Amino acid sequence: MKLILIGCGAVGEVVGKILLERSQNTDWLKSIVFADYSIDKAQKLENLFCASNVKARAIQLDASDKHAIVTAIQAHNIDTVFDGTVPYLANTVFDAAYEAGCHLLNMGTWSLPKGDIHAPIDAYEAYKEFMTSHNFDNHEKWKEKNLTGIICVGIDPGVVNVFAKFAAENYFDTLKEVHVKDGCSIQHKNGDDGVVFGFNVWTVLDECLNPSVTWDKASGYTAHPVFSGEELFTFPDGVGLQKLYQIEHEEVVCMPRYLESYGLEKCTYKIALDDKLVQALKVIDQLGMRSLDPVEFKGQSVRPRDIVAAILPQPDSLNTDYEGKMCVGIHCIGLKDGLKREIFMYQSYDQEDAIRRFDSQAVVAQTALGASIAIELLATDKWKTPGVYSPEAFDPIPYIQTMKSYNFSYGLIEMDSDFNTALHKKQIDSFLKV
Repeated sequence: MKLILIGCGAVGEVVGKILLERSQNTDWLKSIVFADYSIDKAQKLENLFCASNVKARAIQLDASDKHAIVTAIQAHNIDTVFDGTVPYLANTVFDAAYEAGCHLLNMGTWSLPKGDIHAPIDAYEAYKEFMTSHNFDNHEKWKEKNLTGIICVGIDPGVVNVFAKFAAENYFDTLKEVHVKDGCSIQHKNGDDGVVFGFNVWTVLDECLNPSVTWDKASGYTAHPVFSGEELFTFPDGVGLQKLYQIEHEEVVCMPRYLESYGLEKCTYKIALDDKLVQALKVIDQLGMRSLDPVEFKGQSVRPRDIVAAILPQPDSLNTDYEGKMCVGIHCIGLKDGLKREIFMYQSYDQEDAIRRFDSQAVVAQTALGASIAIELLATDKWKTPGVYSPEAFDPIPYIQTMKSYNFSYGLIEMDSDFNTALHKKQIDSFLKV
């Protein structure tokens, strides 16, 4: 693989570090170009590879310029693009990869709501551009050009999509419901009351303040007002009881596409949001500070969201002053051998482990690990089929097997008394040929 990593922010940096680890014992990564609007960020990653057998290069690149991306790809003889940029650039990077004749992986897609809604409505009526539509609508074009595009390959979406496919094939005769749950117990060690954005500020503003979306086989996709679906859920591994809200997330589009044939009837996504963060998001929204429309201020054109992103802490600033865990998983409900079954399959990651291993925040490390595994599976042809797909389209076994070699553990809880957890530990081992 000759890879270009576009976007060397928090996740892109950790992906680079992971690829450096993997390149020590494998030969599938031939070269890598680190590209970012900030040449300093790109050069920081290039320097990590100075003693590696992988050829590395740093370049300055404006990822909003499709022609510039295509030119960079051609100049460096790239065959695969990894998009580590913010969501609003996803379509541009996706189209550039196609134009340049490259395979592509990204961690999420772009969507554009028409505006705020105050009651549930058909999701397609709530959005000018619906999440994943631009990607899946181009499936045949990518297929004809013999290119593979794999979208949504982080932790959620990403790892949880793999878990859902694995559960459908190995734990259920009929998988009726998948509910993605994202929990977080990370907090300041000294009880700092500040607002924490655990992921890229741009992404949080879009996902949390766009209308949330759910899927039901009977009624299709439904958009809901922001901060709908409040629920309490207890996470394992010490993360504990969390207050969850529905937000816009690609799983509710991807999972029905590939898992409806397994009996899927419902799919939702909910995430733990701190009360202080919810209040801050509401204020930002009410003040119009999430807008991308430029305003004139003292003779300069400024986008309000740029100001918000410049002021608020980005995830790479959440350092050793913070402790706790991330826990992301799928609550699955269905039938096995004629009996109801419920499981929660999850991946948890400790903040201190993330700092020690990657000098990174836990959710960033989770996302980067999930993405890096997908990059390796594409490079080794285990996940390579012409067209545009999300992770559920592929065999989940190679992914879950590879998680072990990445020191990226997972867990499973049997939530129904009709089944025995120990029995299923034995079953999961047999599926993986451990």
